[in-house]
Amino acid sequence: MSFVVTAPKLPTVPVVGAGPGAEFPVHRIYCVGRNYVDHAIEMGHSGREPPFFFMKPADAVMPVAEGQTGEMAYPSLTRDLHHEVELVVAIGKGGRDISATHALDHVYGYAVGLDMTRRDLQGEAKKLGRPWCIGKGFDQSAPIGHIRPAAQCYLNAATRIALNVNGTTRQQSVIGKLIWSVPEIIEQLSTAWELAPGDLIYTGTPEGVAAVLEGDTLQAQIDGVGSLNVKIVSG
Repeated sequence: MSFVVTAPKLPTVPVVGAGPGAEFPVHRIYCVGRNYVDHAIEMGHSGREPPFFFMKPADAVMPVAEGQTGEMAYPSLTRDLHHEVELVVAIGKGGRDISATHALDHVYGYAVGLDMTRRDLQGEAKKLGRPWCIGKGFDQSAPIGHIRPAAQCYLNAATRIALNVNGTTRQQSVIGKLIWSVPEIIEQLSTAWELAPGDLIYTGTPEGVAAVLEGDTLQAQIDGVGSLNVKIVSG
């Protein structure tokens, strides 16, 4: 095979607990919208609505090694960059029409992620009835910590998810407050797309989303999974 242009580099995320140099190849990035009640309320909605999804390009991932601080360039076109801390599910076995009962059999592992959002551009797109891609799918819009194999993670309803900005808590909740659980998300997603090994699912963010500025340091944590540190730098 001969490519007529330089082939793009395969996006990958480091894996801990799977041997030296282990990497997770990224196929697609799915995101779940408004999946915590209090976040839905702060965004002007309420109740347990049917889950809805949007996507980011695979190369929007910005992997950050455990204990390191990644640098995210403040993106162009926006004056309202928001943080959204999320549990990320890494799919290890693909399938279509996966039942919630068997959904966790398809999970390779978990990670801490940030769904960074150009909120002003997203809001403008919503008003005009246009796609959100410009607000959600820009370069480096999906920072992510290492992936930890599922068997080495300790997740339950009381698992804490939190985000600090410059040492001050902005977001804090527990995984049990997800409106749609991880198995339910996988079940719903797999009816619309055939899931594949390498897919990442950003499962939604708790309340407390807010703007960040150049120079801010974001510290995200999910107990039993890991941490993620990101500094916003000049674009």
